[in-house]
This record gives sequence, structure tokens and C-alpha cells, in this order.
Amino acid sequence: MKLSGEKHGIDLLLINPGSRLEVYQDLGSSLAAIEPPVWAGLMATYVRNQGFSVAILDANADDLAPVEVAQRVEAANPLLAAVVVYGHHPSASTQNMPSVGRICRAIRARNQGVKTLLVGGHVAALPRLTMEQEDVDFVCDGEGPYTFTDLLSALRDVGCSLENVRGLWYRDNGEIRNTIPAPLIMDLDTEMPRVAWDLLPMEKYRAHNWHCFGNLPRSPYGSLYTTLGCPFHCSFCCIQAPFKKGEEASGMRRGLNSYRLWNPDSVIAQIDILVNRYGVRNIKFADELFVLNRQHVERVCNLIVERGYDLNIWAYARVDTLKDGMLETLRKAGIRWLALGIEAASERVRDDSRKGITRDKIYRAVHRIKDQGIYIIGNFIFGLPEDDLQTMQETLDLALELNCEFANFYCAMAYPGSQLYETALRNGWPLPSSWSGYSQHAYDTLPLKTKYLDAAVVLRFRDDAFHTYYTSERYLGMIRKKFGPETVEAIQKMTEKRLRRKLFEESDENG
Repeated sequence: MKLSGEKHGIDLLLINPGSRLEVYQDLGSSLAAIEPPVWAGLMATYVRNQGFSVAILDANADDLAPVEVAQRVEAANPLLAAVVVYGHHPSASTQNMPSVGRICRAIRARNQGVKTLLVGGHVAALPRLTMEQEDVDFVCDGEGPYTFTDLLSALRDVGCSLENVRGLWYRDNGEIRNTIPAPLIMDLDTEMPRVAWDLLPMEKYRAHNWHCFGNLPRSPYGSLYTTLGCPFHCSFCCIQAPFKKGEEASGMRRGLNSYRLWNPDSVIAQIDILVNRYGVRNIKFADELFVLNRQHVERVCNLIVERGYDLNIWAYARVDTLKDGMLETLRKAGIRWLALGIEAASERVRDDSRKGITRDKIYRAVHRIKDQGIYIIGNFIFGLPEDDLQTMQETLDLALELNCEFANFYCAMAYPGSQLYETALRNGWPLPSSWSGYSQHAYDTLPLKTKYLDAAVVLRFRDDAFHTYYTSERYLGMIRKKFGPETVEAIQKMTEKRLRRKLFEESDENG
């Protein structure tokens, strides 16, 4: 173990892994966003505020191969190299693991003495399995910041025991051990107030293609949290995975989900930096559910309005959290897109997934948002446990009827850390044989089978639904009217790219 007797360039190097082309196939080169690694930036701020030196290596933005990452690690000579396993959204953590594994092996091959740690949603959900499978020294089973500073202090101190590092998994004479959980950071404004934007290559980030419909420039681009966590319990969601151990250590009652907020003054301070220092106009509020606490939402929005910023923001909402009067405030602040988790048309399918919304609420919310001039990204899921061909067709019909400005069509996936993952294990449902198989767009993706349908049927329905929606004359006519012919042309180019699917090829070979 490298301890205080050896000189290091910095204390902590945070690594954002890169796997855009593997995860998104051809879509990754131009259509997918290049997101700033918000969690790496937040943890960098916390660790820096505790007196440690920190750098961030964004292998995704820089398109670095694993061997190039290892070379950068060698040049930085950190006391600890930590790979941060998050993604565009909570469900995008697991699909990054193949890239993470290659990076860890490359670092080990080139830098025998460098200690490595993995942190993020996937590894928090499966810490022991991660220790068993990956060439890594440590795994964090919580959100990270307290574990980082505890571990850095231990690595500096020759006599310090790893047993005192909270939230850590490690090896002791070949045996895997773990320590007591680390609590959640509760005072976000003081301890982790902002992303360390100065450590990131801000000129390399770009918004999603739909975020800039109408031929808006996609860069510069920024992403930030205004809240952490979600109080709801949708069976397919894994957002709480990195927080569960911390909730326990913080004394929260079992069964409750944590939900923490930054003060709106801290949020506007981050936006001030993005706008005034980096010229950012396109912003994502990365919260799993931004539109929830009315007082918080309206205060953030009013501060933006007071600044007079001309922003293009998108955020997540639920159809049952949009209170009267909120939409006008959101639009004034520059929130031009809201992502709604509509998921399924069938009440039976939604109720089984603990979604807890009605069809009437879906219609009312969509019409109110459109009336206010805010665009909608409708999120739909095919292949939830109660789905059959009829209910999936009902979901596609609902999507076509709502005619949102953009729609994401997903297959139900049992992501580690979700209730659906535990259900799949209990029932012996087939799961992907590789972590890349959890990516919706990957060649080897393997969605869940339902009670009535095989996985291949679900996936083919999803892929066909995507093309049905985006080639719909009603949809394209709406897009032409709102955004112009160039956006229509871009969508038509998008639909020319059919994803290759291993599941289809195997099905075809078997007749």
C-alpha cells in the first residue's frame, strides 16, 4: 500500500469512464449528449473543501481508450484513483461497467502501486460482486464523499486501519471485508455546494439533440442537481441505490427514501457560474424529480427570472406533481422541456409497477404543459411484468395520441438496485450475461421477459415503436410547424439508423 512515505502528485484523481459508442452504437457519435460528470464534480468539491488535492479526468468527453487513461493516471501519480460509475441518469450506471473494468485493468497493468476505488450507483447496489469481478482495491457502497476523505486520510497515515473508513469494501489477506456505512451528507449547501466546474473540460460538453430542436447550438452545455433522491418507489427505478446505506447510517426509518435539497441560493450561484463564466445557455436539471417541492421549485425559477437569463432548460417532472400556477413560473425561468414518466397506458401495468398515476392525470398534465408552451419528452416503457402485446400496443397508441415533441421508448430492464432486479432474481428471470446488456441501445441488450412475452418480442416491439412514432406524419407535421424543416430532416436521419440487436440475430438463426 502506498502510504505517506511516498510522494504523490495529487491526493485524488476522479475518473469519468467513456463508453458512448459501446452504449449507444451509432447514436453515440452525434445524437447522444456529452454530459458533464456531475457526481464527480460534486465529490471533487467536497474532498477539496476538506483540504485534499483533486483532479478530474473525463475519459468520456476526451474519448480516451483505457490505455490512455492509465497513461494519464501515471502522469498524475495520485494517492487514490477513483472511477465514478454514474451515467446520464440513474439507470445508466450499470451499462458503463465494461468500460470501467477495462480502465481498472489498464491502470493495474501500468501502475502497479496506484490504489483504485469504484463508486456509483451500480457498485453501491452490488459491492461484493464488484469486488469479486473487478481488478480494483476498494469499492464504496454509499454516495462517496465521506468514504473518500476517510480513505485518503488512512492512505496518508501508515498506522491507520481501513476498518475505520466508513462505507468501504476492501481485501484483507485475500478475504473481502466491509466497514460500517457512511451517513448521507445532509448539509449540502456547506459541504458540497457546487460542481467543481473548473476541473472539467467545459468546452467539450453538448446537449441532447432534441434539447436543441430548432437548430439551436448544442454547446456549451451544463448539468446540475438541485435535489438528491426521490420519495417515490417505482419498481423499475434504481436511483436510491447509492443512498440506501447512508439512509440507514443517518437513522432514517426503513422503507423511506431520502430527498435532500440545495438551497435555491446555492442553485442560482451554480447557474451564475455556468452562464457568466462559461457562456452556458443549455442546462439540464439532473434531479430525478425537479418538479416536486413547490416552494423550492418556484424560488429557483424566480431567482433565474430576476437575473434575466435566456436559458434553455430541461427537467424531470411527474404528471401528479404539477400544481396550479407552477407551469407559468417554469416557462418564465427558461424551462422549455419537461420529461414525464408516463411509462404505460394500462392501469394494470402501471399499478403493478407502483407508478401510482391515472390516465386522466396523464392527459390533463400533457395538455396543461403544451398550453403553456413547454415541450414534453414522454418516457414510455414496454415489457413491464404485466405487459402483453395488447397493453404494449395501447402504450404506443397513447404515445401517438399525446404526440409529445420527443419520446423515449424503453424496454423494462431489471437494473441492479431496483425492486425489479430483486424480483427477477427471486423468480429466476433471465438477466443480461454482461453489464453492457443493461444498455437500452447496446447490441447485446437483454430486456426482461414479461409474464406473457419473451424478451425478443418486447425488444422488437420497442424498436418498431420507435420508428412508427418518429415516421408518423402527424408527429413530423407538428415538428415542422414548431421547429422547422431542418429539424424534421434531422429526425428522418435519426430513423435511418436501425440498431443492431444480438437477440434478433439469434432469433432469426433459430427460425
